[in-house]
Amino acid sequence: MPLIQNSSYHAPPWLPGGHVQTIFPALFRKVPLATQRRERLELADGDFIDLAWASQGRSKLAILSHGLEANAETGYIQGMARALIRRGWDVLAWNFRGCSHEPNRLLRMYHSGETEDLHRVISHALKTHPATSLDLLGFSLGGNLTLKYLGECPARLSPRLHRAVVFSVPCDLACSSQQLSLAKNRIYMERFLVAMRAKLRAKKRLFPDLLDLTGLEKIRTFQDFDDRYTAPIHGFRDAADYWQRNSCRQFLPAIRLPSLLMSAENDPFLGKSCYPREEAAASEWFHFEAPKTGGHVGFSSFGQRGEYGSESRALEFLESPNVFEAGAVV
Repeated sequence: MPLIQNSSYHAPPWLPGGHVQTIFPALFRKVPLATQRRERLELADGDFIDLAWASQGRSKLAILSHGLEANAETGYIQGMARALIRRGWDVLAWNFRGCSHEPNRLLRMYHSGETEDLHRVISHALKTHPATSLDLLGFSLGGNLTLKYLGECPARLSPRLHRAVVFSVPCDLACSSQQLSLAKNRIYMERFLVAMRAKLRAKKRLFPDLLDLTGLEKIRTFQDFDDRYTAPIHGFRDAADYWQRNSCRQFLPAIRLPSLLMSAENDPFLGKSCYPREEAAASEWFHFEAPKTGGHVGFSSFGQRGEYGSESRALEFLESPNVFEAGAVV
């Protein structure tokens, strides 16, 4: 039932096409830092997660999860944080392991399905913050984490969890990886790989006997990178096993928290299997909205206070007394 057929979002006409709508905000949007209080969360396995707070002890708290090779200071995270703060939320933006400008302590890093770290962050927030209502927001990889978390073990979710909103999610990791390997998407793939190679070199200095970087510069796809590094480091057989076990699409039918996924139809990162219309149509809880434009984690808009379309839509969904009337035609 919650398949939203007609989205209210439309990209500005002077930003034509999915590539421009993806690249423009990534290069040109500058957002002042809203989450300025830092905290290091020490983990039982000896590692750490760095947190960034904007906290005044309010009754509503939002936890924000970033995308691949981004961090808590990324423009779309800080833009969402500012929009939430203006409307009465406290905000916690967290850095995945190894994403806070400092290598994490273990060989393992983060990956697309590492929901245990998200659970640790949520548990810490629930213990230390007085909020009676907690919302989850995620972007791209962080959105996959969020939806997987909600659906893989619904019984462990805190009753203080309220709603979730995610954007531009690679619900089928294999499909998205194949899409990014296309020649037209080479600019994105290489940008990711440059950052990922750099992190592996840093890891090599910490664990010289555990990593073989021979041929690292020749890797050109996620298939090759995940086969050789991501999968074995994190306990998966190969890239296919890693993608299959961690794609959130299989967990969507089990979600029992009001949730919205918004992915643009012209998102260059997403293939056909990343648009879970059937799951939304069959669900009472999971909403799916696919505006025709927006790019990947783009959704540029130049209205009041510089708020982007993703931010306005997220707040609309979170604040609506009835999610079925939250700003779009169902």
